[in-house]
Amino acid sequence: MRRFWLLFAQAVTIALAVYFVLQAMRPDWLGGLPRPQPSSPGSPVAVLQGSAPAGGGMPATGSYRDAAGRAMPAVVNILTTKALKQNHPLLRDPFFRKFFGDRVPRDEQQSSLGSGVIVSPDGYILTNNHVVDAADEIEVVLADGRKAPAKVVGTDPETDLAVIRINQKNLPVIVLGQAEQARVGDVVLAIGNPFGVGQTVTMGIISAVGRNNLHINQFENFIQTDAAINFGNSGGALIDTSGNLIGINSAIYSQTGGSVGIGFAIPVSTAKSVMEEIIKTGQVVRGWIGIESQDITPELAESFGLARSSGAIIAGVVRNGPADRAGIKPGDILLAVAGKPVVSTAEMLTVIAQLAPGAKTRMTLMRKDREATVDVTVGKRPRVVAAE
Repeated sequence: MRRFWLLFAQAVTIALAVYFVLQAMRPDWLGGLPRPQPSSPGSPVAVLQGSAPAGGGMPATGSYRDAAGRAMPAVVNILTTKALKQNHPLLRDPFFRKFFGDRVPRDEQQSSLGSGVIVSPDGYILTNNHVVDAADEIEVVLADGRKAPAKVVGTDPETDLAVIRINQKNLPVIVLGQAEQARVGDVVLAIGNPFGVGQTVTMGIISAVGRNNLHINQFENFIQTDAAINFGNSGGALIDTSGNLIGINSAIYSQTGGSVGIGFAIPVSTAKSVMEEIIKTGQVVRGWIGIESQDITPELAESFGLARSSGAIIAGVVRNGPADRAGIKPGDILLAVAGKPVVSTAEMLTVIAQLAPGAKTRMTLMRKDREATVDVTVGKRPRVVAAE
């Protein structure tokens, strides 16, 4: 028995040795991958090449190249130039120039860059107001390399949106998506020209929707994303995995100036309504009643003995404004506007802004624990003028 066991052990050892030798020298005999043979001098280098997938191209598993490919041609680079004037009175004095000549400081040019999205074959481009604000010259660079001067159709500083237009034919146009259907966790792509390096696509998810009270714009309803947004991405596209536009990249939260994964985009629904009004009238007209309000918090309600722990309390009223003429007073709590309940100051401002100037609107308020209704003739919201 001992003799048979020794013969068996020796046979297994020899078989394993042969297997390892074949695995190292001729794996193809064992059904493994072919082993590249050494190349002779002057011949192509021997490599292992996998078979091409059906339909050609790179494997598309987990890829968003189709979505990016549909949207990228419609995203443009915007170059702006602003002249920095030398305004000292002496610089305009001919006597001063006679003595100092060419040493007199000349006007300087300040350049900046951003992104935009072509939304119409007529050449209309959506971008941020801060990208084109106060620019003397605007040049648009298309993804195919074409360049064209652009003119500002109109701006809306309160949402940080602007519409510019170029005169070009055969323009690629992005498809508008449904921002209202966006949910936290959805995959999104941000397209723009960060730091002027060229068109770039970054990927992330939607981190939050309906962000407000960030004190970035007067009217806020941001989509928050962790897709990288950097300097130069402003005005670019935030798209879904079908390549449809769901937002205009607008701002980031950062202590360094670079992306830290907290970016904000203006929903395409807001951008579309602003764009349509700008194209129609040259500006965005909003309702206004002339009040200053403050959110009611549980702490504030307890401190002042208020019956409600949510809503908007009137902190101030513009003299001779619509609210003042209707009898609204500081300390009143606004409960509803045109039948829509008021939950917060931001929501109240949005509802009032949507009212048509000149129309009478019924508002429900609470004064000294008693409800009352007033009819307010809505005024036109004063236009914000950027500081020089």
